Amino acid sequence: MTDAAAFPAVSIPEAYAILTAPGMPFEMETVPIRGRPTRVYKNAPPNLRVLLEASRAHGAREFMVYDDERMTFDEHYRAVAALARVLADRYGAKKGDRIAIAMRNLPEWSIAFWAGIALGCVVTPLNGWGTGDDLAYGISDSGAKVAIVDTERLERLKPYLDGLELAGVIAVRTPKEALGPAVPLEDLIGPASGYGALSDAPAPDNGIRPDDPATILYTSGTTGRPKGALGTHRNAISNLISVGFSAARAVVRRTGAPPPPPPAGGPQAAFLLPVPLFHVTGSHSVLIPAIAAGMKLVLMYRWSPAKALELIEKEKITGLTGVPTMVWQLLECADFATRDTSSLQGMGYGGAAAAPELTQRVRQLFPNFWPGQGYGATETTSVATANAGEDYMAHPDSVGLAVPVDDIKIVDADDTTLPPGGVGEICVFGPNVVEGYWNKPEANAKAFIDGWYHTGDVGRIDEDGFVYVMDRIKDMLIRGGENIYCVEIEDALYAHPAVIEAAVVGLPHRVLGEEVGAAVRLRDGANADHAELRAHVAKLLPSHKVPILIDVRREELPKNASGKILKTELRDQLRTPASS
Repeated sequence: MTDAAAFPAVSIPEAYAILTAPGMPFEMETVPIRGRPTRVYKNAPPNLRVLLEASRAHGAREFMVYDDERMTFDEHYRAVAALARVLADRYGAKKGDRIAIAMRNLPEWSIAFWAGIALGCVVTPLNGWGTGDDLAYGISDSGAKVAIVDTERLERLKPYLDGLELAGVIAVRTPKEALGPAVPLEDLIGPASGYGALSDAPAPDNGIRPDDPATILYTSGTTGRPKGALGTHRNAISNLISVGFSAARAVVRRTGAPPPPPPAGGPQAAFLLPVPLFHVTGSHSVLIPAIAAGMKLVLMYRWSPAKALELIEKEKITGLTGVPTMVWQLLECADFATRDTSSLQGMGYGGAAAAPELTQRVRQLFPNFWPGQGYGATETTSVATANAGEDYMAHPDSVGLAVPVDDIKIVDADDTTLPPGGVGEICVFGPNVVEGYWNKPEANAKAFIDGWYHTGDVGRIDEDGFVYVMDRIKDMLIRGGENIYCVEIEDALYAHPAVIEAAVVGLPHRVLGEEVGAAVRLRDGANADHAELRAHVAKLLPSHKVPILIDVRREELPKNASGKILKTELRDQLRTPASS
């Protein structure tokens, strides 16, 4: 434990200066990107293919675990190179062509991803929860040349295949009778049991530059068609380096010195991946760092807190990340007390607001490490700010400080930058901000202004640079002309010991315009009703912020594939009884 009286050893500016000094891993330089001077990490690898080639050095180390299947780094590399040759030779895939991936978290997802990346193709992951129409839209909108799919996604796509201009469909883990026009992956590169015998020759090299496109990741919008965020190799590499910054900053703030490099030949880290690989967190903040650092990556068929605890114990998991709801469910699971979680050395979360109570609970149960939280979006290639260590405990309601290469500002409705403490829209500038939306010039004009990504989130920045996310602009309530931010009320609900999930939405009101409504899910074995929860919130917040309706549930609140609560669906469910 840290002596609170001795913290911090250095100021925040001093910590940044130490970590970005010449020769340090986070050293920066300024280069032009799309005509704008931009800070970048000076010693960053030039592209993602370099990481794949470097992964060969991990050889016989386990890279990926899925149920009882295990794949080494060497087997993974050979399979990737073999598939890349097939994509190039059989299907004519070349630099810039889009390769769609539609499958659940399987080892083949990673093989498909890195095969496309190695060729300089633009890998286009599709939402595995999507309908056939959703998947067909992603393939058509991106202009994908090849689609690599599993059985479930293939079945959904079959009615649409004739209308898609694909050079080929490759099927994973699909029975012969279900193939239709698809070619099984094992017919192209052999079965998984034979990956180790494949050629170790590299994939064809098409010459990848830092600002060449690498991915199209579709946003998880809840209304209308999703937009494809076109990300570059520099975007992904910038995020890879930024992912490790907050932990290093915490060490410097605590000790005054940067953390030592990990010992050569030390024990292998093992990371549990409970979020989908098609989401920016799964692909860019877990899969890419795992291959870069030689980590073992343990996949889950679907999220289950009991299964997650089993895997933590069995695979000696050292780290995991997910949305806050997943972490709550893990800590509240009936099996938590009986499973060995002593291998854990870190736990992070993001993608949604995290109540301060979650931070305190993690710290209470795991005093050997500090929890962490990040903030970003598909459009910022995951991490834009991060909070960790004692700074997180001191600012548990903040998503932290900007990573070194990012600038964050708060603007009003006229796009005027506000001073510290001002409430407005959060905007991000940096080498991790994507090039824009694929074939969406009107959306680009609204979201990307002079290189700044306008997030659609309402927030503020304090005098020390800590960022606070208060709401989505579209979710903010306006009651009688006054702005009400949902996160503040949700935090109050989470502070009740019976509540494990909470979401606040606006309900129509004839006079006020909107009133505050909420839905909560209770912890297993806990009890609370509407009146008790309203009284609890009334002790913490002014009366006009107390929900007029709190729908108390035992089942999970509706979520999308990324684990975010679907407020549009909740609003529709709650609207009728509150509209009079």
